[in-house]
Amino acid sequence: MDPSKFEGIGMTSKRTRDRLVGRLIEQGVSDQRVLDVMGNTPRHLFLDEALAHRAYEDTALPIGHGQTLSQPYIVARMTEILLGASGPLQRVLEVGTGSGYQTCVLAQLVDQVLSVERIRPLQEKARKRFRLLGLHNIRLKHADGGFGWPDAGEFDAILSTAAPREVPQGLLDQLAPNGVLVIPVGAEQQDLTLVIREGDSSKFRTQKLEPVKFVPLLSGVTR
Repeated sequence: MDPSKFEGIGMTSKRTRDRLVGRLIEQGVSDQRVLDVMGNTPRHLFLDEALAHRAYEDTALPIGHGQTLSQPYIVARMTEILLGASGPLQRVLEVGTGSGYQTCVLAQLVDQVLSVERIRPLQEKARKRFRLLGLHNIRLKHADGGFGWPDAGEFDAILSTAAPREVPQGLLDQLAPNGVLVIPVGAEQQDLTLVIREGDSSKFRTQKLEPVKFVPLLSGVTR
């Protein structure tokens, strides 16, 4: 992806993105790889034009269908956790493509991203954005995210952008040995949670990291 092709102006300019990176550093994000990608990714392209001027505020924003574009801090934080909890990541599963922003960030840092989305119109918009940005290491599937992508094999890491009440067993089953899962868990009260598979065993270590607020992980698909 060539960020120079997508320079915005005013509230979508590179200078505005640089200020966003400064805020992320103040909030404790320290992985330079993540900061570089966040600073170079044109977040305004992942919103409708009417909201583009708010793209670099540190807040979640609506993308339609009852879904939101996560605040930049959460995207950076989850990505940093994912990278820091494991070795080199070749294959990452994302549950909930949404606007495609988190997908885009991951795709610039790992070899391949497979992303599942239950809402077809959101998936199609995201697909067009990936083509525009020249990202060719992303595979998309229209499916119930709670089931993951079982016929695609095991994943070095899984990241969920929606919150189930409990960690889905189906996602745990798809973790490769020493694989990691980063996922918000809970209903009224949610915690960003890190789950690590212990080697190739059926044992998992779970750690609650910080309170968060995500849309719920719903079952079924919509067209």
